Amino acid sequence: MKHWTLDDIGWDRFDPIKVDADLLRIVKAASLVEHNGGDYAIYLENVFAGDDEFRAAARAWAKEEVQHGQALQRWAELADPAWNFAAAFQRFNDGFKLPLSATTSVRGTRTGELIARCIVETGTSSYYAALGEAAAEPVLKQICMRIAADELRHYKLFYTHMTRYQTAERLGFWGRLRTGLGRILESEDDELACAYWAANETSAVYERKPNSQAYARRAYAVYRPHHIERGIAMVMKAVGLSPQGRLHGWLSRVAGWIMRTRVASLSRAGV
Repeated sequence: MKHWTLDDIGWDRFDPIKVDADLLRIVKAASLVEHNGGDYAIYLENVFAGDDEFRAAARAWAKEEVQHGQALQRWAELADPAWNFAAAFQRFNDGFKLPLSATTSVRGTRTGELIARCIVETGTSSYYAALGEAAAEPVLKQICMRIAADELRHYKLFYTHMTRYQTAERLGFWGRLRTGLGRILESEDDELACAYWAANETSAVYERKPNSQAYARRAYAVYRPHHIERGIAMVMKAVGLSPQGRLHGWLSRVAGWIMRTRVASLSRAGV
């Protein structure tokens, strides 16, 4: 089936009155991260040398990721015509570097790399679904729903290849769990913090903590219980746990409580 293009977006429906300032800030940051898909493809192709099937899939995946960035960029430029995307992307690239020279996964195994990719796609699929539902502006809503569907499909892609490598490498449950938890904890690492800074704080010197907090306060606020529940189920499946039953419910409630508490705390702090 033919993938959607920028021409499929109803740009003429853009309504500047319905643009939310906080959502605009995190959309700008997201556009930078998504545009970086090409570099991620280089890294994955190096790590999966010899696996032509996966390398071709990684190139196709990266092309779609870059298109996500282009759609978000175009929307952000409609919402803020003064925004300089090129300058923001240059700041981001100068501040955040992927290990493009690596020939083995930073996760230790190819299975671990694919688990980490599943975790990322879980986060992005849930995030864009939540952002799309939170947005009042109709064009942003349309873009986010299309991206969320793509990211869910990307999760399935990486999961399929992960099960293939798991059969050969036999990474144990604790190794899978450790990789998954490690990647979740990296959600507040330099990538998103640097992207938020590069997109929004043009006169400031980059500092990870305040920019990570500023991003988290705005991004976590859009999540609702059903987004968290679906995300937890996808994470559990990726690390080898059944996404059913009491553990899923308990983890979903804990994750929801952590997000709400974090948003409330950062809001009180004026972040």
